[in-house]
Amino acid sequence: RSMTEIRRKQWYQRRVRGAAKSYPSLKPLGSYIIDLLARLSFFKNWITKGIPTVFWISGFYFTQSFLTGATQNFARKYKIPIDHLTFDFEVMQSEETMEAKPDDGVYVHGLFIEGAIWDRQNMRMGEAAPKILYDTIPVVWLKPKEKKDISTEGIYEAPVYKTSERRGTLSTTGHSTNFVMFMMLKSGEPQEHWVNRGVALLTQLDD
Repeated sequence: RSMTEIRRKQWYQRRVRGAAKSYPSLKPLGSYIIDLLARLSFFKNWITKGIPTVFWISGFYFTQSFLTGATQNFARKYKIPIDHLTFDFEVMQSEETMEAKPDDGVYVHGLFIEGAIWDRQNMRMGEAAPKILYDTIPVVWLKPKEKKDISTEGIYEAPVYKTSERRGTLSTTGHSTNFVMFMMLKSGEPQEHWVNRGVALLTQLDD
């Protein structure tokens, strides 16, 4: 085998070993390092400045643990069994910041929508413009609520993935390594309209 083939195999093996120890990411190395430093900065600020008003949901390695913690806090506060709870969602007008923490639940930012846009004028999902693959989602209020009180009328249950690969494996915790949750977004179209367009939310892009 040529030296080029050997080096290519060695590079691939190092990449596979590194990916096994990393959070899911499809970014090239330069963008990956920038993203990693941003994650470290997010947690450093959390430690030094206190609990953030708005959480950068893209920065979590195990996002489901953060979401479970938010529902647990609500369950303890109101003495409701946690398995009776789920999230309701409200997209806010602010893009990244809020003046104060919500009384219940959490504010998050950092989501992208693929295959559609967030219509900021009508505060609901809208059709994507030609050649525009992604749009950002403003701050989202994740509000714990009893499942019996959740309305599914006029919404799209958008799957949320960590990467655009849209697939993953089950980890030892029983959670997917890529799928995060379904997020209900206001929509003027039926569910099938957006399913046919493959609309989903992502916590990070590939670049």
